[in-house]
Amino acid sequence: MPPQEKAPPGLEGRANPAFVGDGAKPKPDETAFDFDDLFEHIGDFGYYQVFLFLMMIPFAFFVAWVYFSQIFITLVPERHWCWVPELANLTVEERIALAIPPDGDVLDRCHVYDVNFTDLVARGVARSDPAWSKVPCRHGWEYNTTEVPYSTIATEQNWVCDDAALPSTAQSIFFCGAILGGLVFGWIADRMGRIPALVGTNVVGFFGGMATTFCTSFWSFAACRFLVGMAFDNCFTMMYILVLEYVGPKWRTFVANMSIAIFFTFAASILPYIAIYSNGWKMLCYYTSAPLALAVLTPWIVPESARWLASKGKFDKSIGILRKFERVNRKDVEPKVYEEFRASCVRVQQAEACQENYTVLDLFKTPRLRRITLILVVLWMAISLVFDGHVRNVGTLGLDIFLTFTVASATEFPADTFLTLVLDVWGRRWLCCGSMVVSGVFSLLATVVPLGVPSATLAICGRFAINISYNIGLQYAAELLPTVVRAQGVALIHIMGYVASIVAPFVVYLANVDLALPLLILGVLGVVGGVLALFLPETLDQELPQTLQDGENFGLDQKMWDFPCVKRKEPPPAEFRRAPSTGSSLRASVRGEARSSMINSGRSSVRSRKRSVCDA
Repeated sequence: MPPQEKAPPGLEGRANPAFVGDGAKPKPDETAFDFDDLFEHIGDFGYYQVFLFLMMIPFAFFVAWVYFSQIFITLVPERHWCWVPELANLTVEERIALAIPPDGDVLDRCHVYDVNFTDLVARGVARSDPAWSKVPCRHGWEYNTTEVPYSTIATEQNWVCDDAALPSTAQSIFFCGAILGGLVFGWIADRMGRIPALVGTNVVGFFGGMATTFCTSFWSFAACRFLVGMAFDNCFTMMYILVLEYVGPKWRTFVANMSIAIFFTFAASILPYIAIYSNGWKMLCYYTSAPLALAVLTPWIVPESARWLASKGKFDKSIGILRKFERVNRKDVEPKVYEEFRASCVRVQQAEACQENYTVLDLFKTPRLRRITLILVVLWMAISLVFDGHVRNVGTLGLDIFLTFTVASATEFPADTFLTLVLDVWGRRWLCCGSMVVSGVFSLLATVVPLGVPSATLAICGRFAINISYNIGLQYAAELLPTVVRAQGVALIHIMGYVASIVAPFVVYLANVDLALPLLILGVLGVVGGVLALFLPETLDQELPQTLQDGENFGLDQKMWDFPCVKRKEPPPAEFRRAPSTGSSLRASVRGEARSSMINSGRSSVRSRKRSVCDA
């Protein structure tokens, strides 16, 4: 089972009766034994958990390379011009001086002078006359290999000028594959287990990446990238969820953040130099796709989700895995602990069988919950578009794309570290608003400074800020949406983010019209999205909504300008008060739940932590 829905703070991990749903009353003679209660017996971050944390490294590399490799296999140098076979014996400078018209301060990429070059060379003419007529390129293009020192599929297929939008189109098709992959592998994860889904998504990415090397046309390339897109996100998310399920609450913040901040960031930062070392787009595909095949070894190394096994009634297998944690972590657990766990799982299954089914449409039936849901959808779409736009816009900043990409990717580490330190102090709403607005402002400023170091520095600052927003977004949604429809609601928001990412490559393509346009659009979206976040309730130190009515009423007592550091609310009643030091663990658990919800979208209703069977 995915990281379980959190009980109201204060009831988490304690022997308290749980909520049974709308109007149901807890049974006083029953106590809850939650999965998290096991960690005090088997160890919350022992040797086995450390091993699993390190096993996240290859999968973090896989998702970074699946996501970013297409940038480097479709790169086109900024400086390219028409190829003129008659001038093959001249130097590059001589060919440009005689055959290529100027286009302002740069060379015309798509036109050549319509003259007899053989005759001009014979007569000793060395420079062009601007009065000569121009025609589109007839014999292909020449590319500046000092900018991109290897061939790409875009340069081999000449995806420039009239075909310049093809790389952007292929990237959009990649995200279409991601939508299908999320649905397919989400279904597999829920029906067959996390390990089959993890292996399956990486194997599809492997075949898609390797097949890319045989592509000789745009449509074959697009089909292969669709397959690779099916692996995106899930090739890491499944492992991410598994590890979060197996670490104790107080360690989840570290695991949730540092696995991305360290492993993912490092993989993304070295990718440009793998591309240079590969010395060709096909070898780059081999280097970044072949390792995904290692995922077939996962069933022999990584245990299946004990929570998922328990949710399917496979209690013996679940307890067998927990006993392995006990042995490796050098613990001694009494048999009655596992019996209590088994009994608790049975009660949960009985409660779920009685639970009313809800659909995502229930989020739109009441006015306030409908408004919150729509704001979350639009906000996440803006975050996704701005984030992906910054990722792909590094080639238009006037500096070396390989170095710029590395520096921009490295901003993920300080962004995650900063977020870990302040999110449970400053809250979600103002931090989301502030980071998006800062990203927007830096992006807008980058359009009014000279191209090169000034614009690149400001754009990278914008990337740093949107990294923070990105890491808040889905967690914020998981905390705001009611438990009974949380999985479906987060899945809807996640898919709409993919829809926005489909548009992002075309926003970056607008640099062919004006270099400032992409950053201008990203800047405006950042500011608007940041302001929009202020219309959401704050969730820090709040009881998370369980029912639809809870969601409708959530935050009614809050004002727009409330800020957690300035104005603290009255403490909740003692029976609902958060236990000390659980803030960060709750946050990390909900973050894991958010990612779990992404892959669990096929369920008719979310599993919530029920603590008693239905009343007869």
